[in-house]
Amino acid sequence: MNNTIHQLAIPGVRRLIPYKPGKPMDELERELGLADIVKLASNENPLGPGAKALAAIQAALPNLALYPDGSGFQLKQALADKWNLAPDQITLGNGSNEILELLARAFLTPELEAVFSQHAFAVYPLVTQAVGAVGVEAPAAGYGHDLQAMAQAVTANTRLVFIANPNNPTGTELPQSQIQAFVAALPAHVICVLDEAYFEFAGHPAAEDSVRWLDHYPNLVITRTFSKAYGLAGLRVGYGLSSPALADILNRVRQPFNNNSLALAAAAAALDDHVHLQRTLANNAAGMSQLTDGFKAMDLEWIPSAGNFVSVHLNRDGLPVYEALLRQGVIVRPVANYGLPQHLRVSIGTPGENARFLTALSEVFAGC
Repeated sequence: MNNTIHQLAIPGVRRLIPYKPGKPMDELERELGLADIVKLASNENPLGPGAKALAAIQAALPNLALYPDGSGFQLKQALADKWNLAPDQITLGNGSNEILELLARAFLTPELEAVFSQHAFAVYPLVTQAVGAVGVEAPAAGYGHDLQAMAQAVTANTRLVFIANPNNPTGTELPQSQIQAFVAALPAHVICVLDEAYFEFAGHPAAEDSVRWLDHYPNLVITRTFSKAYGLAGLRVGYGLSSPALADILNRVRQPFNNNSLALAAAAAALDDHVHLQRTLANNAAGMSQLTDGFKAMDLEWIPSAGNFVSVHLNRDGLPVYEALLRQGVIVRPVANYGLPQHLRVSIGTPGENARFLTALSEVFAGC
C-alpha cells in the first residue's frame, strides 16, 4: 500500500530528499541525556527577540481567537515606509522560504528551468523539483556564485534564477554592482530571485541597497526575513519586494492567513527596534572575530563570511567531528549535502557559546 501511495505522487516529489534542518536541542537531550547544550546550527539570533517585538506579542495575545489580518496591512505599511515602496510591491511569507516556494509554484512547470549556484541554499533545488521543473546548477567560483557561469546557463526555458547574497552556507558575498549588471542583462522572460536573508549583516550603505533597482527591473524580486537579524525565527515571517505586477502574481498563490497574528505584530515592532538590531550586529562582528581567531589558533582555514555564520575547513571528514561535538553538547551544521564534506557551518553565538564551541572543537581534535 505504501508503495502504491508513493507512485501516486508526481515524479518530482517522489525523487525529493526532504530538507533536513539543524538538530533541535530537545532531540539531542533525548538521545544523549545532556542538559547543557549549545546550539550553533541554524543561524539564529543568539540575543533572541528584541524588547519591542516581545511587547507587541504580549499585546496581541488577547486576540488569538481571531483570524489574523490576511493582507498584513500594518506590516506591509511598515515595510513600505522603511524601503520607500508601495504596499502593493510587498508579498508576505511564512518565512522567506515560502516566497521561494510561491515563485516556483507561480512560474515553473516541468517544461521550464531554474538556475542556481553550486554550494547555494538547498531550498532552491527543492522548490524547483517539487513542481517538476528542471534545476540547473552552475559551478561555483571560490565557494560563491559565478555570475558568468549562471548567465551562460540561462536558456529560452529558464524562468527563475536564484542568487543568495550573502550566500548560505558559505557566507560569500558579491559586490552589488556585479549583481545589478547581471540583472540588467537578463532576458525579460527570466525572473531574478535575489535572496537577501542575511542582508542586515552585510552592512551595505543605503546607496547600494538593491531595493532601489526595483524601479528599473520588473523581473527582480528580493526576499528578506525576520528570522535572522531580528530574532524571530520561531514565528516564521519573511517578505518579498518586487514590482506590483510580480507581487500580484505571488499573492494569487499565497495562502490566506499565511502569517499568524503574533508574527505580524512582532515583525512590525522589530522593524522599528534599531537598538536591538545594532546590539545584534555588534555581537555578530565580535563573535565572528572570536571564532576566526580561534580557527587561526588551531591552524584551520575558513570561508570569509558576510553572514551570521562561518564555514570552517577541518582538513578531514566533517561528519565524525560533528558527531563528536554533539557528544559534548555542541550542535553545529555539517554541510556535506552542499558539496562541502570537510566543512562545518557554525552560527555566531554569544561570547560564552562561541568559547564553548572552540573549546569543544579543540578537545575533539586532541582526541583524534
